Amino acid sequence: MFGLKFNQTGKLIRFIIRRDRIRIIIWLLVLTTITLIIAPAYTELFPTEKERLVMAETVQNPAMIAMLGPVYGLDNYTIGVMFGSQMLLFTAIAVAVMNIFLVTRHTREDEENGRIEIIRSLPVGRLSNVTSTTIVAIGVNILLSLIIGIGLWALRIESMGIEGSLLYGAALGVTGIFFSTVTVFLVQLSENTRGTIGFSFFILGFAYLIRALGDVGNKTLSLFSPLGWIVRTQVYANNYWWPVILTAGVAFIIIAAAFYLNSIRDLEAGFIPARSGRKTASIFLKNPLGLGLRLQRTAIISWLVGIFVLGASYGSVLGDINSFIETNEMYRKLIIVGEGFSLTDQFITTIMSVIAIFSAIPSLLMLLKLKKEEKKNRAEQLLARSVSRNRLLASFLIIAIIMSFISLSLASVGMWSAEISVMEEPVSFITIFKAGIVYLPAIWIMIGLATLFLGVYSWATGLTWLYLVYSFFVVYLGKLLQLPQWMGKLSPFGNIPQLPVEDMNWAIILILTIIALFLIASGFAGYNRRDINVTKDSFYLSFLFKKNKN
Repeated sequence: MFGLKFNQTGKLIRFIIRRDRIRIIIWLLVLTTITLIIAPAYTELFPTEKERLVMAETVQNPAMIAMLGPVYGLDNYTIGVMFGSQMLLFTAIAVAVMNIFLVTRHTREDEENGRIEIIRSLPVGRLSNVTSTTIVAIGVNILLSLIIGIGLWALRIESMGIEGSLLYGAALGVTGIFFSTVTVFLVQLSENTRGTIGFSFFILGFAYLIRALGDVGNKTLSLFSPLGWIVRTQVYANNYWWPVILTAGVAFIIIAAAFYLNSIRDLEAGFIPARSGRKTASIFLKNPLGLGLRLQRTAIISWLVGIFVLGASYGSVLGDINSFIETNEMYRKLIIVGEGFSLTDQFITTIMSVIAIFSAIPSLLMLLKLKKEEKKNRAEQLLARSVSRNRLLASFLIIAIIMSFISLSLASVGMWSAEISVMEEPVSFITIFKAGIVYLPAIWIMIGLATLFLGVYSWATGLTWLYLVYSFFVVYLGKLLQLPQWMGKLSPFGNIPQLPVEDMNWAIILILTIIALFLIASGFAGYNRRDINVTKDSFYLSFLFKKNKN
């Protein structure tokens, strides 16, 4: 009888892998590629012991400890120790995010969309779906840990041996397994996808906060966070395996509890009931702008907090930036050369371009939320009423534009608030604010490009993200890789005057703004003409039909 609850689990495993094979491959490629590219870069960035000791001094301030974790291996600060202490935590967070989305997609989202009800109408066990999802998530994390572990060891970097490399990969894998089980547990509590993702990211953020407070202050507090366990593996130094074993053990307990709750709850229900809504909608919700803000309020708050932390993390290192850059030739190549300006000013100039590119992400997400609403046939229901296409698109566009301004502003505030606590002569807020806010036209061009694709060919909006990745590559790494200057100019971020090192160029700002307005106007024109819910396949079919007809 008990075995019937897992009936057809094997087929569901194959089905999940079939559905998500592209997503899984992309996640594995991205995480592995970034790790295996950055590791050799450390040997070029810090070739001498002197440069590594300077970096060791930099990461010992409380702000850096809160961001990266406790410093270890200072008596022999090798490339491996430096790489492990600086990269493990943030890579583990990325792995956790992957697992949150993977598990939510095949559990609560499928349940909310009615797919699980159809599957359960067949001879499929009650626990088969949650079991198959968990097995796939565990398998993906084990595969990731092996690829990264063996890959790091295969680089043959001195001080990065086989045990430390496998431990690094295992720490990432077990972090992913832990948060996949946490998400499975939260699926049983929440009634909808938004709640599951919100709770999961809250647990992830809370774990990071507890670890940060503990690492800076009371070390015992950090031991209440799974991220606090992972950073204590001390890879490439002492190579402690107990955090991996502890994390796996706790994950097993959580998944057992999740399976029990899944076996006793009703389909499409959650143990935490959704809050009752108002009987009548507020004035704020009676327009598309208010609806867009309501749908994305959790994402808006999360991104704004993240952008603020990003700015603060860069600001926290400004106190030691002079001595660090002076001893590191690789970083000097990234800095804009300007006579009469300090290295701090020039570092701010360079890093603001990176922050601006990251600040474009939430703006694009806010705008492209309309595409998701369209795919779920919700936009069609709005347009069937008295809401015009222009009004609907304009509402999400306004949210995106406002987000661009607030994101850059918060990043500037975060950098300024951190640098005044670590610098004897801090940079003025107005200097930092100008260096950041000048990138607004570049973000507007990205928004305009997304609007154009959304209005003309909604299935091609992914090209906007590809262009953003290109911008990051040529703007941030262009000087280091000695790329041609024209490649940087192909990105809007490469044309922005880099304050305060360069003079303000109002003509460039005006031209970029006009281009953004043209793209937005073209997107509106296309959105008013095209069919709603046009997919990539239907586009090709219509194209072939017209071709054959002619």
